[in-house]
Amino acid sequence: MRKHSVSIRGHRTSITLEDAFMDALRQMAGERGLALAALIAEIDASQATPGNLSSALRLAVLDWALAGRTPSATPPQS
Repeated sequence: MRKHSVSIRGHRTSITLEDAFMDALRQMAGERGLALAALIAEIDASQATPGNLSSALRLAVLDWALAGRTPSATPPQS
């Protein structure tokens, strides 16, 4: 795990994430054409109950990773 500093909505904060989660966040941001800080700010803003940002980021990565593996996202077989 590593600490990462990021600036979101004008204030600096730090998150503690494993390298694999940071790599996935960078990939998510790239796929959406967003800066990493913008993606993190979006995830932070979408929390129903503001809490632990690092946990929210891990859950967002999990949701993103699982989204491509759900039966509804799989093209029908012909």
